[in-house]
Amino acid sequence: MGFTDLLSDAGLTVLNSWLTTRSYITSYSPSQADVACYKAISSAPDENKYPHAARWYKHIASFEDEFATLPGDASKAYTTYGPEVAEVTVNPAKAPAAAEEEDDVDLFGSDDEEEDAEAVRIREERLAAYKAKKEAKPKTIAKSVVTMDVKPWDDETDMVALEAAVRGIEKDGLVWGASKLVPVGFGIKKLQINLVVEDEKISLSDLQEEIEGFEDYVQSSDIAAMQKL
Repeated sequence: MGFTDLLSDAGLTVLNSWLTTRSYITSYSPSQADVACYKAISSAPDENKYPHAARWYKHIASFEDEFATLPGDASKAYTTYGPEVAEVTVNPAKAPAAAEEEDDVDLFGSDDEEEDAEAVRIREERLAAYKAKKEAKPKTIAKSVVTMDVKPWDDETDMVALEAAVRGIEKDGLVWGASKLVPVGFGIKKLQINLVVEDEKISLSDLQEEIEGFEDYVQSSDIAAMQKL
């Protein structure tokens, strides 16, 4: 029969009961069964009312980036999984008492505890492997392509020397690109130069300040365009 409702108290009670002795909806590792049930729940279950469901929900959330790669049939609905007969508890508040009564007559409690310990061990091993894999992934370096305008004092400014001074600035995370002289009027031309910067390493305002430090050539500088790579 499977789960019939994962949004109501009754449905979450069934899920919580199902996960009392399980780390995952099926098998001993996360699968599309967990993804389907996870997506059917609107928000994290209350840890006080549904401790096992809340623990499972938080754990599955750590795999969100890998949902598409988890094993199983992604086309199946959450109702495909769960107990053969959904024993819905009408009053969830009474569920703990019922569980305690069952524990009193459970002749195989020790076996369940061994299974729980084994499931916990497997889960912890998989979590450690997942964290190690995530930490090993190369960090994406944020870069920007920038077009900068460098304006001279007048039409007598040595533009070759101006560009040489600008390109003479060398920094880790800075790569100069193509450039051209653009007329601005009255015989004056500005240097328009492209550059690529690593955002964490290069401050454009600091770079402009350094360029404007060439007072013999540079009157001012502006960022004409910028886009992320």
